[in-house]
Amino acid sequence: MVMNEKEVISTTDAPQAIGPYSQGIRAGSFVFVSGQIPLDPHTGDIVPGDIRAQTRRALENLRGVLEAAGSSLEKVVKTTIFLASMEDYGAVNEVYAEFFGDSRPARSTIEAAMLPKGVAVEIEAIAIADTGGKT
Repeated sequence: MVMNEKEVISTTDAPQAIGPYSQGIRAGSFVFVSGQIPLDPHTGDIVPGDIRAQTRRALENLRGVLEAAGSSLEKVVKTTIFLASMEDYGAVNEVYAEFFGDSRPARSTIEAAMLPKGVAVEIEAIAIADTGGKT
């Protein structure tokens, strides 16, 4: 891929876009993943459970898009987490740490007045893509 080209990333391992956007975009050596919410990619339903269950599903969806782009959670350089309530910050951190371990990307966490479909968490990411030696 030439640096000024972009490739749309689409996978069944994450929910289909619910608006006029892509699940992800691969541009040069980076992958930009749209905000992932806790929707089951096969049913389109919000996963049942607490903030931990919702965070886990959002991160699994994020991983699905990254892997479809030839990247991974280990290659994430920046995330943004949107929370319906900052009171969930600690619980989200627990699940987040399970997924990222020692590979800790830069991160921002923002409390949002409302998230799509009334979910409690949304997570977006920027990662390094495998360019196969091309730039």
